Amino acid sequence: MAFYVDGFVLPVPRDKVDDYKKLARMAGKIWLEYGALEYHECLADDVQPGKVTSFPQAVKLKQDEVVVFSWIVYKSRRQRDKINAQVMKDPRLAGMDPKSLPFDGKRMFWGGFKPIVSMTAE
Repeated sequence: MAFYVDGFVLPVPRDKVDDYKKLARMAGKIWLEYGALEYHECLADDVQPGKVTSFPQAVKLKQDEVVVFSWIVYKSRRQRDKINAQVMKDPRLAGMDPKSLPFDGKRMFWGGFKPIVSMTAE
């Protein structure tokens, strides 16, 4: 398969969801400007704690928070690495203070993935 995916999971305080959406829209535009194929941010709607692990447990979700699941699609890992390097240097994001972000970055996790099965409706 000729694409690569970065995935992210993070907790967002419910009273900061609008701020997070604003940041996500800006970030998405930047990633797309540098060549990402797709940018998606999703707010948990039907996510329950598990017996061993789950989205809420993975981010140590607090009662006043909601889980965000996000992914970015690239042509390849090489393209991902190039695009992410450019994004991290972009002045619209580079100067952000982690303390002012509308989420707790310490409880965020992410990683790059090689697709193994991909299907769409015809």
